[in-house]
Amino acid sequence: MAAALLLVAAGLLPGGPAAAASERYSARVTRVHDGDTMWVQPLNGGRYRKLRLLGIDAPEICQDGGQTARDALAARVLQRVVQVDERGDDSYGRGLARIDQEGEDLNAWLVQRGLAWASGGGRQGYRALQTQAERERRGVFARPGAQRPRDFRRVHGPCPLPPR
Repeated sequence: MAAALLLVAAGLLPGGPAAAASERYSARVTRVHDGDTMWVQPLNGGRYRKLRLLGIDAPEICQDGGQTARDALAARVLQRVVQVDERGDDSYGRGLARIDQEGEDLNAWLVQRGLAWASGGGRQGYRALQTQAERERRGVFARPGAQRPRDFRRVHGPCPLPPR
């Protein structure tokens, strides 16, 4: 029984975080932290939300390609209205979300341009987009031996916080 509860809590069985109900809303992007994390203000006046883009992993901000990914995302969405499909929270309390802007899946847009890797929890199509970006040597895939962000963090630790 205890093992089953742990599997549910981890999202490996129905009823866990992976099965969380989807919340859809329109929001204005108020800040882009990095290539896969942003702050939004729901248009219905709810509280600001920090969102982690679901199914992708962009380079860390201090990693090669990290600032490029952040800047591309910011140029695309900062201060603009997007459609949010939020599907629960991650272990840091960020909402996990798929973002649409003008009918385009923004998470897919980042992977297709080589600004992020496909990761768990995403659509199978993200992996196909990554394969295409790798084949065409776009973005981070233009550099031999590009390191996935999780591997970068394992070797180098987290990026230092900028001075205030």
